[in-house]
Amino acid sequence: MTTVTIAGQTVPQTAALAPMASVADTAYRLLCRSHGACMTTGELVSAKGLCYGSRGSAELCRITAQERPMGLQLFGSEPDFIEEAVQRILPFAPDFIDLNMGCPVPKVVNQGAGSALMKTPALAEKIVQAAVRAADGRCPVTVKMRIGWDAAEINAVPFAQRMEAAGAAAITVHGRTRMQFYSGTADWAPIAAVKQAVRVPVIGNGDVTSGADALRMYRETGCDLVMVGRASYGNPWLFAEIAAAVNGETFTPPTVPERLQEMLLHIRMILERSEKSEQLAMREARKHALWYLRGYPGAAGFRARSAALNSYADAEALVQDYLAQYERHLHAEP
Repeated sequence: MTTVTIAGQTVPQTAALAPMASVADTAYRLLCRSHGACMTTGELVSAKGLCYGSRGSAELCRITAQERPMGLQLFGSEPDFIEEAVQRILPFAPDFIDLNMGCPVPKVVNQGAGSALMKTPALAEKIVQAAVRAADGRCPVTVKMRIGWDAAEINAVPFAQRMEAAGAAAITVHGRTRMQFYSGTADWAPIAAVKQAVRVPVIGNGDVTSGADALRMYRETGCDLVMVGRASYGNPWLFAEIAAAVNGETFTPPTVPERLQEMLLHIRMILERSEKSEQLAMREARKHALWYLRGYPGAAGFRARSAALNSYADAEALVQDYLAQYERHLHAEP
């Protein structure tokens, strides 16, 4: 298997799991790692929240051995806060520290952070410099960015070059503008252009939904590593599919019973790691359950019941009922 070194971490050249706020928590990361994700990054952490002693921000910095190699991702628009936040997360021993310059959501962008930094490259450069200064060689600093603010401002190449000059050890490029949010089609051409323009490793992100997509992204962009985000929702097997494609092996998709057993495992992992009551933790688990049967017969009814789960027993009952319905559907076919 071919390997690649990203920010000091040598990993299989397959696919990494993207950082996704309110989705890629510890349970999600562990599940994706078990299916072959070669690298993970934690959920978005507010630099200011960390500096002000937010318990929630600190909790997002916890790393388990099974998730490694794993980075922690910070967002913010003030170099001083970024510098202090880096100092505060170093004791958690992340394998790298990622600076978010790609999040499109208004509550982040309105602070001048996330993808808003694509419009202020001089400030973004100062943020990277501050993070690198605080890390002081103890931890590589990386950047996750978009290709620009909108279609009229595709500035991925000069922006990436400034981030490299400021000390970024690797750069992830999501092939969409901020104004696209997560709609439309990712443009991989700027990812290829960034790869040609910088010397540090480049990670490609956007619209990789299959093993074939991953191979095509590697081929068309020359990126050092592929990163997968929303396509992994309810489909942690995607990482195994990509690994099989990269290695020229055959991938066997999971059966419906296997998908549902994995869903139950995922819910158990969420419950085991939550400090909340079962009912409150199940509210967080609901969205994950919703994703496991996309495109299958009866999925609409399954999603409707998933949205009302209040206990693990409810989830077990849902699985049993769906499997009985699915068996009837199979036997009814000519």
